[in-house]
Order: sequence, then C-alpha cells, then structure tokens
Amino acid sequence: MSLTLKRTARFAGLWYLGFTLGPFYLLYVPSRTVVLNDAPATAARVLANEMLFRWSMLAEALGVVIFVGLSLALYRLFEAVDRHWARQMVALVLVSSALSLVTLVFNAAALLVFRGGDGFSGFDTHTREAVGMVLIRMHGQANGINQMFWGLWLLPFSGLVVRSRFLPRWLGYWLLMDGFAWCAVGATWFFSPDSSNAMFHYLQPVFFAEIVAMLWLLIMGAKEKVPIQAAAG
Repeated sequence: MSLTLKRTARFAGLWYLGFTLGPFYLLYVPSRTVVLNDAPATAARVLANEMLFRWSMLAEALGVVIFVGLSLALYRLFEAVDRHWARQMVALVLVSSALSLVTLVFNAAALLVFRGGDGFSGFDTHTREAVGMVLIRMHGQANGINQMFWGLWLLPFSGLVVRSRFLPRWLGYWLLMDGFAWCAVGATWFFSPDSSNAMFHYLQPVFFAEIVAMLWLLIMGAKEKVPIQAAAG
C-alpha cells in the first residue's frame, strides 16, 4: 500500500513539474513581444519573433493539459481523504483550464491579424496593428480574471493536504495562504489593475508554496500511516 501511495504522489509531482512552462509563456515571451500601449512596436516584435510567439501558444496549450492532468492525479491521491473536496478541486481546475483555452484564442487571433493576408485586405496597417493589440490586451485581461481561479483551486487542495496526514500539515497551511494570496491579487485586478502587479511582487514568498509542494511530491512522495498492529508489535 505504501509503495502505491508514494508512486501516486510522485506521479502527481511529475505533472506538477510541468508548471515550469508557465514563466515561459506568461512572463518571458510577453517581455519579448509586447510593448505596452504601442501597437506598431508590438506588431513588429510579434512578427520578428513569430516562431517564439508560436512556441508560447503551444506551451500555453500544453499548460492546460498539464493542469487538468495534475488535478486528476491529485484527485486519485486524495480521493480517500475527502472525495467532496477533491471533486471541488478538479471542478475549479476545469473552469480555469477552459478560460485559459479562450485566452489562447486571443493570441492566435492577434497573430493572424498582424500577419495580414487576403482576409484582411480591406484593413490598412494601422487598423490591423490596433486590432491585434486589442486582442493581445484581451489575452492579458483574461489571465487577470483567471488569477482568481489560480487561487480558488488551492483552497480545497490545501485542505486535503492538511487532512491527509501523509503530507506535512505546514505545507497545507502554506498552500492555503498561497490560495488566498492569488485570490487577493485577482480581486485587486478587478478594481485596480495597476496595483495587482505590485501586490503580486509583494506576495512572492507566499507563492513559493506550490514549488515546495511540487518538490515534496516529486522527491518525498507521501508517508503511509503505520498500522496499529505493526506499531504495537
């Protein structure tokens, strides 16, 4: 039984490892392609780095698959702890993943507009640049909304970690703070988008909880309870 639990935990850790793609398409590629409030410069950068932009879209699509795979692996790990909470966790991940796919469409459409072609022959260059920029901004706006779900799914996950007893309880409480932190950043984005970035940087130490959880699952696995009979013997 212990070997099975450890294998399940480490399998979830492998899925979690896929989250390392996130900084590539959420931070690095936008820093190379998007110029804030400058549509012509953004269009020029996207077209100059088109292959990089396409790789980021592929990575973002893979990120959705990884997120869903992780939720199912965690469901298998925690199903016996609390099936209701485990189902809530998966449901919130599915909502976030669906929103991520919609978000990805905005970037794909922006690239199509920037490239022009016969379908956009009726639009001049400035119009295409403006429309493409709007689509890229919508990609960012959708990610801003999704920050709420990046936090909400961690709430049942953290509760499952605390109740499981085969993972450290302190990790569960750290994940709980991580979830509330993401929800705070997401809520701030709705009312003051400019302040959400500052709050994100301020709460950086809290966000490391998921990295620790990933490494713990991947390296340590899960600790199986010692049967009472064995302990008495």
